[in-house]
Amino acid sequence: MAVFTFYYLRQFDGLRRLQTETIDRNRRESLQLLRIQNDLNSLALAMRDMVENRDGYGIAAWRGEFQRLRNDFVDALGKGPIAGQRQYLEESLQQLWRTADQVFQLADSGAEDRARRIVLDSLQAQVASLSNIVARLLVANNEAEEEAARQVTGIYRQTEINTYLFLLAMLASITGIGLTAAHYNRRLIDRITALSEQRSTLARRLIGVQEEVFKSVARELHDDFGQILTAVGLMLRRGDVAEVKQVVQETLEKTRSFSQALHPTILDDYGIEVALERLFQTWEKQTGIPVDYQREGTGKLPEGRAIHIYRIAQEALNNIAKHSKATLVEVRLDFDEDRLRLAIADNGIGIGLKPDKGLGLTAMRERAELIRATISIAPGPEGGTVVETEVPTTE
Repeated sequence: MAVFTFYYLRQFDGLRRLQTETIDRNRRESLQLLRIQNDLNSLALAMRDMVENRDGYGIAAWRGEFQRLRNDFVDALGKGPIAGQRQYLEESLQQLWRTADQVFQLADSGAEDRARRIVLDSLQAQVASLSNIVARLLVANNEAEEEAARQVTGIYRQTEINTYLFLLAMLASITGIGLTAAHYNRRLIDRITALSEQRSTLARRLIGVQEEVFKSVARELHDDFGQILTAVGLMLRRGDVAEVKQVVQETLEKTRSFSQALHPTILDDYGIEVALERLFQTWEKQTGIPVDYQREGTGKLPEGRAIHIYRIAQEALNNIAKHSKATLVEVRLDFDEDRLRLAIADNGIGIGLKPDKGLGLTAMRERAELIRATISIAPGPEGGTVVETEVPTTE
């Protein structure tokens, strides 16, 4: 018994070290890498605005934003070791800041056009290279975590085998205790294995979604805004001021639409009711599917809950547009003293009795759980699909 106990203690000590030294460390590193990737995304958007110079303030006006992001990079790198390519990452960041300093020096000396050319030819490429480095590090962290999960499974499998051998040797005197221990260990192993697989799946989905966002932003910057800037340059050389004004106005509208897709600022300015109404109006224009929107009562949601309700509604509309073949959507928003209820129903082909466990539906359920809301996704009484969400309006 003492030998068996010592063996178990060593195995669980190894699991504890694996958890602390590999899995938890990788999680912390991934959080900092995601923070750096987010800052790089902000830097790319800032450089786009520097090049377009829509506000007319000039490049020097962006010095404060660059300094803020630079400080955040330093803080993120200082939170702990970044696996593998930390030194290369730091060197690349130093090169980026040297190029940025050169851009601002040229801007201070009045060479705005040359500064913008450096942004286009060098600075944007450096940011893209850094994004690739960080993405590779995130993938490496995920692979290390999967390997750790496999090691956990292997440890438990070996422990299980030795447990069965021990039980066979002691079966004559402690049959009842042995069977109980085997049952407990089996349940524990299954639970930990399931949790490990779930965590690996979510990590892969997170990286996949993040990469899709980065690809979308890069494609938008390259395909749309690059072509627009080229066209504006040609029209300016021809003296077509009227056409330039029109292109600039269209670009402004496209930028606003792009910004709204990333984060609905109307939600911060006017609240959930106005934001949802604008969302339904815009979606109706884009898809041609009529939206019958009815609202009863008025109120406010605590800070942080409104964005989740907005995203749930947005995902429900996306699913209708992609899959339902609907010709009408009915929306009802009800406010009372202590809760908000949002119901979105369509007259399409329906979702079936067992909704698919896709990433979109999973995200809707997870958002509802985060804000202590309830959500129901089910077939409608007369066909189609009904998505109902209810969230408390008090803390």
